[in-house]
Amino acid sequence: MIKTLTKHGNRLALIIDPPILDLLKIEVDTPLGISTDGTRLIVSPGGPTSRQKAYASALKKTDQKYSRALKKLAE
Repeated sequence: MIKTLTKHGNRLALIIDPPILDLLKIEVDTPLGISTDGTRLIVSPGGPTSRQKAYASALKKTDQKYSRALKKLAE
């Protein structure tokens, strides 16, 4: 699919079609992550995924349980 940018005030906007928004479960208030690989613009839902949440939870539990031992190892 080829899209063009649209003028929106002093800025440019990219209009995303509803089927794509539905596929990615993006709504008007969904935070979006915008990045680039140097040649492409990558737009993705920016909220943490369940996998990221699980990782953060595991990291927190590990830190609580083993922080003293890990600090001793670091010395």
